[in-house]
Amino acid sequence: MGRSLRIALLSYRSKPHSGGQGVYVRALSRELTGLGHRVEVLSGQPYPELDDGVPLTRLPSLDLYREPDPFRTPRPSEFRDAVDVLEWAAMCTAGFPEPLTFSLRAARELLPRAAEFDLVHDNQSLGYGLLRLLRAGVPTVATVHHPVAIDRRLELAAAPTLRRTLTLRRWYGFTRMQARMAPRLDGLTTVSESSRSDIESCMGVPAAAVEVIPVGIDPDVFTPGAEPRDPDSIVVVTSADVPLKGLVHLLEALAKLRTERPARLTVVGTARPGGPAEAALDRLALRDAVRFTGPLPEPDLVALLQRAAVVAIPSLYEGFSLPAIEAMACATPLVTTDAGALPEVVGSKAGVQVKAGDVEQLTAALQLVLDSPSLGEQLGRAGRRRVLESYTWRATAQRTADWYAEVLEKQSRGC
Repeated sequence: MGRSLRIALLSYRSKPHSGGQGVYVRALSRELTGLGHRVEVLSGQPYPELDDGVPLTRLPSLDLYREPDPFRTPRPSEFRDAVDVLEWAAMCTAGFPEPLTFSLRAARELLPRAAEFDLVHDNQSLGYGLLRLLRAGVPTVATVHHPVAIDRRLELAAAPTLRRTLTLRRWYGFTRMQARMAPRLDGLTTVSESSRSDIESCMGVPAAAVEVIPVGIDPDVFTPGAEPRDPDSIVVVTSADVPLKGLVHLLEALAKLRTERPARLTVVGTARPGGPAEAALDRLALRDAVRFTGPLPEPDLVALLQRAAVVAIPSLYEGFSLPAIEAMACATPLVTTDAGALPEVVGSKAGVQVKAGDVEQLTAALQLVLDSPSLGEQLGRAGRRRVLESYTWRATAQRTADWYAEVLEKQSRGC
């Protein structure tokens, strides 16, 4: 192992139990610390749950999108400075300010403390505040799980009205900032070859300049269960009720399945009030067949995956898919689309692959796995093997630390 490094790990929001950012920050900081490095996490709300030995510096925002009152109106006493005013003004004009305002707060916190760190690692904000660190000579790198411009394109394509289209364009305005920032950083990493290609096309960073470091799981936590699987249980883990996740397609497939069998769907996530999933539940008469759990603590998620007959990933795009490898580690068979990095992550033996957006294929694949427990066991065993070979957090942390050393070495040579 090389020298011990002092790392500031930034995350503008770090939801502990759903969505990849909070999971990534907790696991990477824990494993880097286990390798002998010193990691301090700086995060806005929602704050991450970190392991012992990893300090957290809270950089509070106005928390304008918190549950259960998103788009809330803060009290005048909550405003502390000009960054807060900027955040409020941007939300009032339909923008999403958190990546920018978090980066400004992070730079304000870190500049007086620059000598305490060898490197700053930003997780997906790519805000203009990072320019202040770069100009001060602080080595600054970032993880881009996938370009958010892809989310923007898919949501615009699904927008039902011109008004909604205009609102979405304003909401996703921060993606222009991220595209401008990405080439200026000292290094970029991403989680798959698919995302690396998308970063080149969406953000203008040559693929050769982007390091691919897959994320992972803890194979001692996500393990096969001892109890029999529920033969009618389908599970999907979705961080957001947005078109990109393909949840409506899965609901349509479930409705078709239920004409022949009592299949049930558990959604680890939340339906947007008045959103497409809610409308589909009523349209397809599925209220009694679908359960939304909201975010789940890790032990509850593991138990759910261990009992499921199949995990579905109906996404129209994935930059990696942590839920896929969590299911694979539990030896749970997968039905996935061919979108984004899913073929790369899952491989050819751990799941049945269908064309993204094709409800008929999705229905047939789910039926195939539900009807054949032996096939499910075969897929599950292959998935578990694949995770143990390729997707552990300790391997992610070691490759990340090696990448840090390469970035710092290039800087010292003036490259």
